[in-house]
Amino acid sequence: MELIPSDTRTTATEDGGLNLLTPEAWKALLSRYSHIVLVANSEAVDFERLRSELPETALYVFFNNVYKVLGEPFAGHAVLVARSGVMGANIVHRREVGDVLRFFAGDDFRGVINLRVSPEENFSEESRFNGAKARHLDLTQMLGDLYPTGKIATSGFAMALWLAELQLPGKILLAGFSAKRSEKWKVFDVHDWTFEQIFLRLFARMGSISMMGGVDASPYSALAKRFPDVPPIEIAMTAAEVLSERLHNANGQIDRLMSVTKSIRAIENFFRRFKPKTRKERFLEKSRG
Repeated sequence: MELIPSDTRTTATEDGGLNLLTPEAWKALLSRYSHIVLVANSEAVDFERLRSELPETALYVFFNNVYKVLGEPFAGHAVLVARSGVMGANIVHRREVGDVLRFFAGDDFRGVINLRVSPEENFSEESRFNGAKARHLDLTQMLGDLYPTGKIATSGFAMALWLAELQLPGKILLAGFSAKRSEKWKVFDVHDWTFEQIFLRLFARMGSISMMGGVDASPYSALAKRFPDVPPIEIAMTAAEVLSERLHNANGQIDRLMSVTKSIRAIENFFRRFKPKTRKERFLEKSRG
């Protein structure tokens, strides 16, 4: 990552191993790019379209396990967001740093952003990223009163909201943010995907960000064009009514499945007791004891 003017740096934390920047420093660092593209780990990402439509002055932001979207080293300005967990950055404690950073071998790689969005998450020191330049970004306060209780924000959502609030001169583009389970990659229930999609699409309609495929592909836009005399609130209420009925019917089918699979789940839970504890579970037990 490029050097930051000394008057915009923050001081390191007490342990001396973290690099935290002020909002002004981040803005100075990111304002040189015409576009900042957040690339989701999703099969919905259209790299061919991205590279053909965007200039070389775009910065591509990747997340954690980039082998989900990259098959070869990336040529272009790029940064890697390494999400933290209770044991530090996930790619660090899972020993995946080398596997991920091999996709960013060129001079255009701007380094790692170790992201924290919850008080339970902990940073990893810069030295743990195999020589890559690392900065640390703490968004716990920004998301504390915003995100639904009991859930935790995805890295992509947190970064999109933070970048929008920085009010950068460049455009913010979200690529592949579909929140859909694919045949290859799953989505995690710890995140509130519905809340995030509503929030991001409202942001897009306000012009704060752009979404490749998200808002402009909405079928409800066609309804507004077909019924121009119907107020938008009526269209929204009708759509909500239909969706509510479909959800009610789906819940009935889910209840049936839960009943049918009760014995299978009982057997699974019995054998789970004999499964060896993960490194994360051992770490948590040790920290509590």
